[in-house]
Amino acid sequence: MLNVTRALLDWTRRRKAAASRERARAERDREPPPAPPKLHGRAMVGTYVLLHKYLENRYANTVVLTFAEIEDLLGFALPEEARFRPEWWSGAEGTAAHPHYSDSWILASRTAVPNLPARIVVFERAS
Repeated sequence: MLNVTRALLDWTRRRKAAASRERARAERDREPPPAPPKLHGRAMVGTYVLLHKYLENRYANTVVLTFAEIEDLLGFALPEEARFRPEWWSGAEGTAAHPHYSDSWILASRTAVPNLPARIVVFERAS
């Protein structure tokens, strides 16, 4: 009976080792997931990249930030136009040849709607 028990234990150990090797081989051979596509073939660069990274990594469909929070993320003050002109937040001025501050939310698949009196911006996930 002792030999049967010992043989069964040896077989179990070999099976566990083989299964472990199979898992390691499958993990090694697995391809990494594809990177998410970039809109219009553009990548975010420039002084507003930290805002872009923040918005891109939020799971919520709606992100509300105060001007002060945006400035904390960026490390510098927003321009006066951002405080007094809602058009500044439309993002219509940027082009592929000249990346623009609005790329920080556009390339993160967000729209920006400012509430200037409240000094906040609502970033909604674009559908």
